[in-house]
This record gives sequence, structure tokens and C-alpha cells, in this order.
Amino acid sequence: MEIVSRPHVNNFIEWSKDKPEVVVLTADLSNSCEVGRWRDTYPDRFFPMGMAEQNMMGMAAGMAKEGFTPFIHTFAVFIYRRPYDQLAMSIAYPNLKVRLMGFLPGIVTPGGVTHQAIEDVAIMRATPNMTIFDTGDATEVESVLDVAQAVDGPVYVRFLRGDMPRLFPKNEPMVFNRARVLSDGDDLTILTSSVVTEEALRAVSVLKTRGTSVNHLHVSTLKPFTDPTVLEAIKRSKNGVITMENHSIIGGLGSAVAELMAEHAIGKPLIRLGLKDMYAHGASKNYLMKEYGLDAISLVKGVEELLNKSLNINEADLENVRIEDANSSAKVEAL
Repeated sequence: MEIVSRPHVNNFIEWSKDKPEVVVLTADLSNSCEVGRWRDTYPDRFFPMGMAEQNMMGMAAGMAKEGFTPFIHTFAVFIYRRPYDQLAMSIAYPNLKVRLMGFLPGIVTPGGVTHQAIEDVAIMRATPNMTIFDTGDATEVESVLDVAQAVDGPVYVRFLRGDMPRLFPKNEPMVFNRARVLSDGDDLTILTSSVVTEEALRAVSVLKTRGTSVNHLHVSTLKPFTDPTVLEAIKRSKNGVITMENHSIIGGLGSAVAELMAEHAIGKPLIRLGLKDMYAHGASKNYLMKEYGLDAISLVKGVEELLNKSLNINEADLENVRIEDANSSAKVEAL
């Protein structure tokens, strides 16, 4: 499977070429958020705001009112924690076209609690007028720009950086409010988002060999959450639903699915895999995913719990080399 190195860097430059209204604002994180080359290419459209995220939100709001389309590039935690009042009152309340590109979502960074955005989806889902996308591979990193630009209002993107796999074909870009059906089956439905989809793919491939029929959907639009494909997948599942997300189980994908099931009176078991009302700590992504139950074997255990039987699947059965480990240039996410 293809490994793509920093797909956003040149793609964003090319994408912006015929869009003079697009401007970029950062808070001392240009290269860390992969817009250093963009800055050098379009210096008149680049605005370094220093370590002043509140001011950056206000500046972006003012520029949006003047007809520009600001793309804020910073770490996800610096979008919704420090400057939330400005985000809510200056951008979301007037429903302005500001694109909030949040890097290092969830536990993909070893930076510990100060840099791990584990409650961002919950907060942004509760913010009126906000649209939320969660990228899962290189194809979505490249195509989310068009999807976000078509939204007439503020957009929050959980953005990946660095080396990443291309899980989905390049000619099958992200589509607004539409899940990707990765596996079809009736025994149970698995809904995943972000980087955990790769782990789920590993698990599902083995589950199929053990006679388990899985309907696996990758969800990239977290708000709105009205895709009929998701609802139909939940309804047809014989034994229940499992969600797995790079986020707290409170307020994210799992909560969105629970709300959908309750609103449509779907009385089936739901297992939510994610951070369990806790903060993570600093370590590599692979270590943290295993530590907090976001890897392939954790999903297998969830399936066994849902089916109430052992499938005799162990770590040795899931020994397929991780995609990123196959690329010698892959690096642990740093700050």
C-alpha cells in the first residue's frame, strides 16, 4: 500500500493557485503545520500571528467579513481550548467562512495532555454552525480542501500530517456527509474515523476469515451526522454496533451514533471504543493506541464481547506489518 509523504505541503499550494481569496494564518507553527512552503509561495497571503490564538481568531473573522477565506493552521488544541470564546463569538456565531485546520488530533502526538486533542469533536459538535471533518488518510487530506471550501460557514478539520498511508483510492475523494463502505455484512456494524480506520481494516480482514460478517464504515463527516448510509448500516446489523475513534468516547463519534440510535428507536447493543473519560500521556502513536484500546486486537475483543463468543484471534493473527512501519522514512509525530 502506498505511503504518501506530507501530502498537504504541495497539494495545498497547487489548490490555492487560482483562489486569491484564500489566506493562511498561523501561530508560530508554520512548518509544524506544513505551510512553510505555502508561505514562501504566497507571501502576500500569509499572516504569522505569533503565539496569540485569540487574536488570530479575531483577525480571521475580520478577514472573512471582507471576503477572504482564512485557513487557520495550528495544532488542534490551540483552536478550541485557548481561544474558544473568540472562536464561538467571532466566527461561529456570525457563521463566517473560516477553515480551522487542527493538526495532531487525538493521540497521534507524544506531546502529552497539553497537545492531545481528545475532546475537540465534543466541543465543536456543541458549537452551533460548525461543520466537522476528520481525515483518515492521504486521499482525505488532499480532498478535504474542496469539501471544506464548499461549506458556507465555519469548518473544523481534524488534520493529519507527515507520512501517512493512502487507504482510499486517489480517484475516490472525500464526499460531504457520506461514509465510505469498506466492508459489507450483516452480523455487526463497525463505524470508525481518523487513524483508527487503518487498525479496523486489519481486524476486519481477520474477522472475515473466522466467519464474521462485518459492515465496516469509515466516517469522515462528524457534523452534520445525517448520512442515510450510516443509519441503514445500523438498522441491518443483527448483533449490534461498535464505534472506534481517536477521541474520548464522550461527545464524539460514539455519542453521535448513540444519539442517532435513540432518535430512531433502534434497540441494539452499542460498544464505544475510545478514550474512557481520561487523559492520555506522552508516547508514540502505536503505543498509545494499544494502551487505550484503539488497535486491531482491541476491536477484535469488542467484537467478541458483542457476539458473546470467542473467535480465537490473537496478536499473532494480526501480525501484518503496520503500514507506516513499512516506510523507513516514517517518523513519530513530534511537536
